[in-house]
Amino acid sequence: MAVKLRLKRMGAKKAPFYRIVAADSRFPRDGRSIETIGYYNPTTNPATVKIDADLAMKWLRNGAQPSDTVRNLLSGEGLMKRLHEEKNAK
Repeated sequence: MAVKLRLKRMGAKKAPFYRIVAADSRFPRDGRSIETIGYYNPTTNPATVKIDADLAMKWLRNGAQPSDTVRNLLSGEGLMKRLHEEKNAK
Protein backbone atom coordinates (compact mmCIF):
# COMPACT_ATOMS: atom_id res chain seq x y z
CA MET A 1 0.00 0.00 0.00
CA ALA A 2 1.55 3.31 -1.11
CA VAL A 3 0.64 6.04 1.36
CA LYS A 4 0.63 9.67 0.31
CA LEU A 5 0.24 12.85 2.34
CA ARG A 6 -2.09 15.04 0.36
CA LEU A 7 -4.88 17.61 0.50
CA LYS A 8 -8.54 16.67 0.79
CA ARG A 9 -10.87 19.45 -0.35
CA MET A 10 -13.61 20.50 2.01
CA GLY A 11 -15.72 23.64 2.31
CA ALA A 12 -18.31 25.28 0.11
CA LYS A 13 -18.17 26.19 -3.54
CA LYS A 14 -15.61 28.97 -4.12
CA ALA A 15 -14.61 28.77 -0.44
CA PRO A 16 -12.04 25.97 -0.30
CA PHE A 17 -10.74 24.50 2.92
CA TYR A 18 -8.30 21.60 2.85
CA ARG A 19 -7.48 18.81 5.29
CA ILE A 20 -3.98 17.37 5.15
CA VAL A 21 -4.47 13.60 5.23
CA ALA A 22 -2.57 10.36 4.90
CA ALA A 23 -4.33 8.30 2.22
CA ASP A 24 -3.72 5.28 0.05
CA SER A 25 -2.58 6.55 -3.35
CA ARG A 26 -5.27 4.46 -5.08
CA PHE A 27 -8.15 6.27 -3.33
CA PRO A 28 -9.76 9.34 -4.96
CA ARG A 29 -8.77 12.84 -3.82
CA ASP A 30 -11.79 13.36 -1.57
CA GLY A 31 -12.27 9.68 -0.78
CA ARG A 32 -11.38 7.59 2.23
CA SER A 33 -8.32 8.66 4.21
CA ILE A 34 -6.29 6.80 6.80
CA GLU A 35 -5.61 9.69 9.18
CA THR A 36 -6.02 13.48 9.33
CA ILE A 37 -2.78 15.31 10.05
CA GLY A 38 -3.87 18.94 9.90
CA TYR A 39 -5.57 21.57 7.79
CA TYR A 40 -4.84 24.39 5.36
CA ASN A 41 -7.15 27.38 4.83
CA PRO A 42 -6.06 29.52 1.86
CA THR A 43 -9.01 31.94 2.11
CA THR A 44 -7.68 33.75 5.19
CA ASN A 45 -5.08 36.48 4.90
CA PRO A 46 -2.42 35.19 5.51
CA ALA A 47 -3.28 31.54 4.82
CA THR A 48 -3.79 29.40 7.94
CA VAL A 49 -1.81 26.16 8.29
CA LYS A 50 -2.12 23.82 11.28
CA ILE A 51 -0.16 20.57 11.22
CA ASP A 52 0.30 17.99 13.97
CA ALA A 53 4.09 17.67 13.75
CA ASP A 54 4.30 14.33 15.56
CA LEU A 55 1.78 12.66 13.23
CA ALA A 56 3.39 14.12 10.13
CA MET A 57 6.86 12.95 11.20
CA LYS A 58 5.48 9.47 11.98
CA TRP A 59 4.09 9.12 8.46
CA LEU A 60 7.19 10.57 6.80
CA ARG A 61 9.47 8.22 8.76
CA ASN A 62 7.33 5.27 7.64
CA GLY A 63 7.75 6.21 3.97
CA ALA A 64 4.67 8.28 3.12
CA GLN A 65 5.28 10.51 0.10
CA PRO A 66 3.93 14.09 0.35
CA SER A 67 2.36 15.73 -2.68
CA ASP A 68 4.09 18.86 -4.00
CA THR A 69 1.72 21.24 -2.20
CA VAL A 70 1.89 19.33 1.08
CA ARG A 71 5.70 19.22 0.78
CA ASN A 72 5.71 23.04 0.52
CA LEU A 73 3.42 23.34 3.56
CA LEU A 74 5.60 20.95 5.58
CA SER A 75 8.72 22.87 4.56
CA GLY A 76 7.12 26.10 5.74
CA GLU A 77 6.57 24.50 9.15
CA GLY A 78 10.16 23.20 9.22
CA LEU A 79 9.22 19.52 9.19
CA MET A 80 11.06 18.54 5.99
CA LYS A 81 14.28 19.99 7.38
CA ARG A 82 13.74 18.09 10.64
CA LEU A 83 13.22 14.83 8.71
CA HIS A 84 16.36 15.46 6.65
CA GLU A 85 18.41 16.10 9.80
CA GLU A 86 17.07 12.90 11.42
CA LYS A 87 18.02 10.81 8.39
CA ASN A 88 21.53 12.28 8.18
CA ALA A 89 22.26 12.25 11.92
CA LYS A 90 23.61 8.68 11.78
